Amino acid sequence: MFGEGAPDAELMFIGEAPGEQEDRTGRPFVGRAGRKLDEIIQAMGLARPDVYIANVLKSRPMGNRTPLPTEVEQCAAFLAEQIRIIQPKVIVGLGGPAVKWLLGTNVGITRLRGQWATFTDAEVAVPVMPTFHPAYLLRNYTPDTRGKVWSDMQQVMAYLQPASK
Repeated sequence: MFGEGAPDAELMFIGEAPGEQEDRTGRPFVGRAGRKLDEIIQAMGLARPDVYIANVLKSRPMGNRTPLPTEVEQCAAFLAEQIRIIQPKVIVGLGGPAVKWLLGTNVGITRLRGQWATFTDAEVAVPVMPTFHPAYLLRNYTPDTRGKVWSDMQQVMAYLQPASK
């Protein structure tokens, strides 16, 4: 599964890998986590067709487990090319595996979320806002976790606001 959305999107969301429902439909983020992501996108004043949504892995890992480093590396060139084609103004990294690849780090999402960083390769440099994956948000649906994700999205909206005027 490659990804979906506006080919000229200013905002790109990147998760780790397709889940069971995504695997069945061939579309990213369509299960419970996808519905939560849709709610987040709407709360930002956008619609799903306005953004681009992709995953680091292009197929579901066996048993829906966390992607192995070798699997991430096998798919990395495809995702890097997607980023170069879309040329988003901002990337939101959803969860640890996606953020670790985007930033080339082993630091966990809890320490990285809410702090701007940059995805860089030979052709592009794109600001990245690391945040919790929507599936994590559903499992830990507390005022604290929701507030952190919303704070991250407010930073993204503030960054994009001058570009949309």
